[in-house]
Amino acid sequence: VYIILNLALFKLIPITITLPAITGFLIGIGTAVDGNILIFERIKEEIRNGKSLTDALDAGFARAWTSIRDSNLSTIIICVVLFFFGQTPGASVVSGFAVTLALGLVLNLFTAVLVTRTFLYTIVGGFSSAIAGRKWLVGA
Repeated sequence: VYIILNLALFKLIPITITLPAITGFLIGIGTAVDGNILIFERIKEEIRNGKSLTDALDAGFARAWTSIRDSNLSTIIICVVLFFFGQTPGASVVSGFAVTLALGLVLNLFTAVLVTRTFLYTIVGGFSSAIAGRKWLVGA
C-alpha cells in the first residue's frame, strides 16, 4: 500500500525521477518496513505478556507510535536541512533526494498508523475466534 500511495503522490506532485530520487524512495520503503516491524514486535510482546489480541493491538500501536514518530520526524528535519543545502549551484540532486525522502516519511507516518491499524483490526475482528487458540499465527 505504501509503495502505491508513494508512486501516486509522485504522479500528483510532478517529481522528476532521478537516481537520488530513487534512492530517497528506496530509503522511504525501508523506513516503512521498519515501522511495521516495530508495530508487529510490540504487538507480539503484548501477547506474550498475556494480553488479549485486541488489547495487544491497542498497546502495540500505542507503544510503537512514539518510536516511529520520533525517528521519522528527526529524519524529516535532516531532509529540510539537505533541501536547503541542495539549493546551492551544483547540488540540486541533494534537494531531489531530500524531497522524495521527506514525502515518503510523511506518507509512512500515515500508512503505519492508519492503514496498518485498519487492516489489523479488520483481520482480528473477522477472525478473532480462529486466531484466539492459535497464538503461533501472530508470532507469539
